[in-house]
Amino acid sequence: MKKTERLMALDAFRGLTIAAMITVNTPGSWGHVYAPLLHSKWNGCTPTDLVFPFFLFAVGVAMWFAFGKFDHKLSPEAGRKILKRTVIIFGIGLLLNAFPFIQVELENFRIMGVLQRIALAYGIGSLLCLWLSKARLVIVSLAILLAYWGLVFFLGGNHPYSLEGNPTMAFDSKILGADHLYKGFGIAFDPEGLFSTLPAIATVILGYLAGYLIESTERKKLVAKLLMFGSLGVIAGLIWSLGFPINKPIWSSSYVVYTAGLALLVLAVMIYLIDILEYKKWAHPFLVFGMNPLFIYVLSGVWVRVIIYLVHFSDQAGNSTTGYVWLCKNVFASWAGDMNGSLFFALAHIVVYWLIVLFLYKRKIFIKI
Repeated sequence: MKKTERLMALDAFRGLTIAAMITVNTPGSWGHVYAPLLHSKWNGCTPTDLVFPFFLFAVGVAMWFAFGKFDHKLSPEAGRKILKRTVIIFGIGLLLNAFPFIQVELENFRIMGVLQRIALAYGIGSLLCLWLSKARLVIVSLAILLAYWGLVFFLGGNHPYSLEGNPTMAFDSKILGADHLYKGFGIAFDPEGLFSTLPAIATVILGYLAGYLIESTERKKLVAKLLMFGSLGVIAGLIWSLGFPINKPIWSSSYVVYTAGLALLVLAVMIYLIDILEYKKWAHPFLVFGMNPLFIYVLSGVWVRVIIYLVHFSDQAGNSTTGYVWLCKNVFASWAGDMNGSLFFALAHIVVYWLIVLFLYKRKIFIKI
């Protein structure tokens, strides 16, 4: 395979992950969601738990191709570009947390989030990838994962892998303040916190190395190599989970290896179908999503907050409900039932978002940061 050749499957894979991310984040009702579309309560890995690491892995793959213009070496120009992009993405994440900017209480404002993790993992991962050789990147990735395992185990007390006992909560509380952490687990624990971003950097680096493998391998051998390394990753992750459980909230080391392996397997299948057998039509919707991923993710977050905080409806009794709840209940659940209505609500949003990115795609408008 020529080094200049671009595989359609890479963009389709990125689009698949962003479409899945929006779908699982936008059910009509969190009380009515099919199990595969929910995160594991703690240990374990559902299909939904694959979405975020797949996206970070895709970020790493894209980095390999993007950094070709820097000859994969760290330079002042590359450093400035990486820093600028990191700051912008992190800043957008902060703004999204605050939107729609009403009743923002700075004393308990959440600092971290999905975009913030993407920014930090991309920024630090990029600098390492351009600074170190590929061989050293492998060593550094393993060192990060082993060091993280050791820190969690030795700093976590009697139950280092539990919600209450893991040290990520204590670290983030000390650095950011407990009032600035996510409260969705019933306590101040942020699944996108600072401490657990450390192994997420390894996810990005592994994606970068996968990008190198994809570009440097002949196409007829590529799928076999991806299947081999992907299978090894899955097996290694499962074995590692015997000592360090697969866990998304703390982004455990076994979770990194396991999900990276699965990402390689999915990529192998998509490359085989799309770029080798040339079955491309089915992947076109994902390709469209993949060309404007961060834009449509941010737009989806803005829209959800608009219909939750700014749009309200009142019934005849004077009871008020958010536009989000009203839409699901009256447009979808009224005829499809609670479970299917909640699912159709999410899928309807995906269709609308796809029409938006399709409009941009046809006009060759690609919003990049």
